[in-house]
Amino acid sequence: MPLHRLLRLSPTAVLGLWHRTETAAALGALLPAGAGAAYAALLPAAGPERQAQWLAGRVLAHAVAAALWPGAPAPLVQNDATGRPYLAGPGRPAGAVVSLSHSGAWAAALLTAGGRAGVDVEVVRDKARRIAPKFLSAAELAAAQAGPADDAHYTLLWSAKETLYKLAARRGLIFKQQLLLEPLPEPFAAAPAGEIPAALHLAEGQTRHRVCYSQPAAGYVLTYCWESEVPAFIH
Repeated sequence: MPLHRLLRLSPTAVLGLWHRTETAAALGALLPAGAGAAYAALLPAAGPERQAQWLAGRVLAHAVAAALWPGAPAPLVQNDATGRPYLAGPGRPAGAVVSLSHSGAWAAALLTAGGRAGVDVEVVRDKARRIAPKFLSAAELAAAQAGPADDAHYTLLWSAKETLYKLAARRGLIFKQQLLLEPLPEPFAAAPAGEIPAALHLAEGQTRHRVCYSQPAAGYVLTYCWESEVPAFIH
C-alpha cells in the first residue's frame, strides 16, 4: 500500500500523497467496506490508467479522512456538476472540504474541517512553458523569461495557479488576470520547496494567499493552499 505521506498542516487540515503502483482492481479492494459499490457507479468510463488514477485519489482521500477524523464513518467522495469533488454521506463532518489531484503515478488529497482548500500535482513537462502566455500575466511572464526558468519552473507556476483556482471554488476565472503570483519564486531548481505569495482578484474584491510547493519525487511538482476560514476581501 504505497501511502507515501500524511502531513498534518494544522489541527483541522491534513495533506496526503499516494505513489500509485496498483491496478484499478487492486485499488478498488482498498476502499472502505461498503464504498466499493458506490464508487463503481461513479467510475469514469475511461481506460484502466485513468480509472486507476481516479481510484487512487479516492483511496487516498479516505486515508486522509481517517487521519483527520479518527473513528468517524467514511464519507463518500462525489463530484458536483462542474466536476469539483465534495464529501457526502453520514460520515461527512459539517463544513468539511476536499481537494484532489492526480498526475502520472502520483495522487494528492487535501482535506480540511472547514474553510477552503486547493491541491495540485503535476508531471514536469514542456507544456506549461509552451502555453505560458495563456496563463501568466504580462509581469509574471516577463519575470519568468528574465531568469533561467526551465520546464520545472513553468510547471510550478501552472500548478500554483491550478491550486488557486481550486481554492477559489468557482468557474470562469481568468488565470492571467484573476489568479496572480506576487512575486514569482526563484527558479524551481534552486528552491525545491517554499511558498509563493498569491492573490485572487474577484468581483467582490481581492484576497491574499500563500501557495506552498515542493517536489514529491523527481519530475513532479506539488502545490497546495488551505484556509480554516474564508478571508475578508480587500477592496
